[in-house]
Amino acid sequence: MKKDTHPEYQEVVFQDSSSDFKFITRSTMKPTDTITMEDGKTYPLVKIEVSSASHPFYTGKNMFIDTAGRVEKFRSRYAKKEQNSTSK
Repeated sequence: MKKDTHPEYQEVVFQDSSSDFKFITRSTMKPTDTITMEDGKTYPLVKIEVSSASHPFYTGKNMFIDTAGRVEKFRSRYAKKEQNSTSK
């Protein structure tokens, strides 16, 4: 194989922000955050919003996750369009 053409493949911790579920796997991602796991080693940390621990398909529960305020953004945009259409 050619040198310096492939990204570094390293162990990384993925952490589900909604359920605090963590797992170690290998990835080419280069996150800036780190975390120390139970084994005493420090790993790069990738934060994710949904994993098998919080996804409704796997858990059988319906969870409403609104991390970015999407509903409020939609309502404010829709309210502005309603005001513009009624003022014409």
